[in-house]
Amino acid sequence: MVANIEQELLRTQPEQEGIASSALLRFVETLERQTHELHSFVLLRHGHIIAEGWWAPYQREHAHMMFSVSKSFTSSAVGLAVSEGRFSIDDRVLSFFPEETPAEGSDFLATMSVRHLLTMTTGHADDTWPYQLERSDGNWINAFLKVPVRYAPGTHFLYNTGASYMLAAIVQRTTGMKLIDYLQPRLFEPLGIQDATWQESPQGIAVGGYGLSIKTEDLARFGQLYLQKGRWGEHQILPEAWVEAATSAQVANGNVADPSDSTQGYGYQFWRCRYGAYQASGVFGQGCIVMPAQDAVLAFTAGIDVFESQQLWDLVWSELLPVMGLEVPAENPVFQEALGKKLSSLTLALVYGQRVSPIAPHVSGRIYGVDANTLKIETIFLNFTESGCMVGFTTPYREETFPCGFGRWQQGQTTLFKGSWLSDDPTPVVTSGAWTTEDSFTMVVRLYETPFFYTLVYHFIEDEMLLEIKVNATMESPKPLLLTAHPERSII
Repeated sequence: MVANIEQELLRTQPEQEGIASSALLRFVETLERQTHELHSFVLLRHGHIIAEGWWAPYQREHAHMMFSVSKSFTSSAVGLAVSEGRFSIDDRVLSFFPEETPAEGSDFLATMSVRHLLTMTTGHADDTWPYQLERSDGNWINAFLKVPVRYAPGTHFLYNTGASYMLAAIVQRTTGMKLIDYLQPRLFEPLGIQDATWQESPQGIAVGGYGLSIKTEDLARFGQLYLQKGRWGEHQILPEAWVEAATSAQVANGNVADPSDSTQGYGYQFWRCRYGAYQASGVFGQGCIVMPAQDAVLAFTAGIDVFESQQLWDLVWSELLPVMGLEVPAENPVFQEALGKKLSSLTLALVYGQRVSPIAPHVSGRIYGVDANTLKIETIFLNFTESGCMVGFTTPYREETFPCGFGRWQQGQTTLFKGSWLSDDPTPVVTSGAWTTEDSFTMVVRLYETPFFYTLVYHFIEDEMLLEIKVNATMESPKPLLLTAHPERSII
């Protein structure tokens, strides 16, 4: 076990690492034109940070939800536990949980091993994750084991977040430590990753397949560790053999002739990519691409639609890969300054509109009763001032208010959009709003530690309110949620 090894990542001009500043400027400008909801990126070449940026209101000190990037960290924990002799990847899954073995278990289930969990070849025909989430008693281990195994393990690839949860459960069972506590001295502290959090199941086990929140530079450090074959400074943090196995194509997951990056093979909770690269990948645009041939790492966070990820990868291959030359280009102070200004001024648009409306005095301070809805909102009020407005909601569980800025992002917090069993704690948000028509007020609520933002449009129609709520990225239907509301009383 190692700890306290952290080394500062040095920052250098791109030209010193073989890339022209003008090329990186074009890359960032192309990203902005073609991908509209990037939150951050950190680019390393030869172990040095040569470009980094955060689109305001996202900031370098903010942790960001990583979604399935978490799987690659779970894999790392497995690699460390195996190296410590805690278990073998060929150990049978049932051997760790004899008390949870279902009476109707199959021969296929009996042969399922840790290796099959790592490679997503458990033999299931369906993702076990929905069954685990729906388990009323919160026993996700037993729920996983009770889902029928239709194929011989090792013969059928199926992306299965439940398999990653089982890996986290095995690490906790064999080490006696929660996943995040096990990784703290072995991975997080040596890399200088601070304040990492990991959501847990009702069983008190890290979700494994998602739930990790870290900063973008933390993710870049993780990618650099893998690029260096598990070595950090003078210390071997991860076994080199594990890094090699984890990032190799252990199983086929599609046609390698397919131009997409999701069909190039799967390792131990890592995806193979084109051009000899591999990545830790999370939905809605979280990722860390490791490019060994170019000695480069690109870490990024975003809030893009699930179908846009390939577009982002394509831009990396078409705009970034070709400019990573072996020769050192001549420094150009003009482009270096232009790149620096660009990276320091990245921002996402505020709501464009007016600060005032003729109807504002008539609707300000009214409490509207809301018809039955999935968010369980019972009442809404907006109290408009010259500098912004205060928005209030009540649900069966709580009352809460948060401010909305005009022409700026206003800090606040809310529980409205969590929609999750994971935590009742408020989510930090920033908000911006404006009157987009005389009778419509538009507000954007950014949950800046996540990929998500919500657009709320309050339509005032005579005495009624129609609230339209849209989210930027979802695995479900993108249709807006419509809430109807009626005035009850005034608070002012």
